[in-house]
Amino acid sequence: MKNTKKTVSEDKVYVLKRKSAPLTYMLSSRNTRRSPLLYFDGETNKPLRYARNQQSPFEDEQDGNAIIEPILFEEGFLRVPRTNPVLQQFLVYHPGNGEIYNEVDNERDASEEFDSMNFELDAQLMARDLTLTKLESIGRVLYGVKAEKMTTPELKRDVLIYSKREPKEFINLVNDPMLELQDKVVKFFSANLLSLRNKNKDVYFNLKQNKTKMLTIPYGENPYYIVASYFQSDQGIESLKLLENKIKK
Repeated sequence: MKNTKKTVSEDKVYVLKRKSAPLTYMLSSRNTRRSPLLYFDGETNKPLRYARNQQSPFEDEQDGNAIIEPILFEEGFLRVPRTNPVLQQFLVYHPGNGEIYNEVDNERDASEEFDSMNFELDAQLMARDLTLTKLESIGRVLYGVKAEKMTTPELKRDVLIYSKREPKEFINLVNDPMLELQDKVVKFFSANLLSLRNKNKDVYFNLKQNKTKMLTIPYGENPYYIVASYFQSDQGIESLKLLENKIKK
């Protein structure tokens, strides 16, 4: 539930969340049958209606002389002065709050940006200080068998670039207990002990005595991760041991 105790005592600015904002965007300002505009107060759904000459944003608390006005975002922004508290209240309760638009909060935005920059820095420092073994493991998980053909400087460069672009994903990958197992899976494919068939939908064993299908990759999933997950199952443990013995030879 949104914070209903927010004090209204200053000019406020609201911004559309969409990246490409239209020159003018009209926000729904009243509840209708075709376009419900309701706020659940914990007990009932209360219909909302913005009327500049009323003291409340709730229709059932307004009198019969409501003056309805459009709510227009110009070039992605809506500025509401402290002299229009009913609109500020209306925008707090509006179901589009947080979905269609956000209130501009410079202190919060600066804090979030600072946290993001710190996260990015942590990821890059982590990438810089990786051991060669860990670097190669991450490279194989990120780039598959292509990593085998990359020089160490190339791998260091590309992993560092990835850590800057996707810091959260990179840190999660480094700390993922599945990393070592995924690295083994890539090695199995690189050694041609496993193969992808049927437009990379199915994984097959590629052994002299075993050419059977291992599993099907769910649509949109990473094959290395799916195979690694399979190896953690009771059924997959024996397959993992078999392939580990083959790659040691």
